[in-house]
Amino acid sequence: MSHQDFDSSEILVRDIMTKAIISVPGETTVFQVAKMMEQGGIGAVLVKKDNNLHGIITDRDYATKIVCNNMPSDTSVEQVMSSPLITINFDETISAAAQRMTDKKIRKLAVTDNGNIVGLITSTDLVTQLTK
Repeated sequence: MSHQDFDSSEILVRDIMTKAIISVPGETTVFQVAKMMEQGGIGAVLVKKDNNLHGIITDRDYATKIVCNNMPSDTSVEQVMSSPLITINFDETISAAAQRMTDKKIRKLAVTDNGNIVGLITSTDLVTQLTK
């Protein structure tokens, strides 16, 4: 697959997204989430507020928000999460996902179906697809 094929791709977000969604309540500590990420080998956890997915905390947030600002490990994820979630519909193309990530300067998008979050798509998912 060449770069040009990737740009005009007919592959849809739903074809390569991760369907497993890991979420925590906003009062969960950054230490607890870091342990979850380490044990699960994951780079992002969604954050719930009032039973709705409201934000995301990523491995990148640890470096740019938590460590750089010397925040304590008992800080709630709600204090450092990125919100609102940047989303893409599950039936959009992966080229549209790549463009949204580039425009927003992010590496992970929540995937929606009729307004409900049904998965995540990451820059790694896009790169993996590009190398197939």
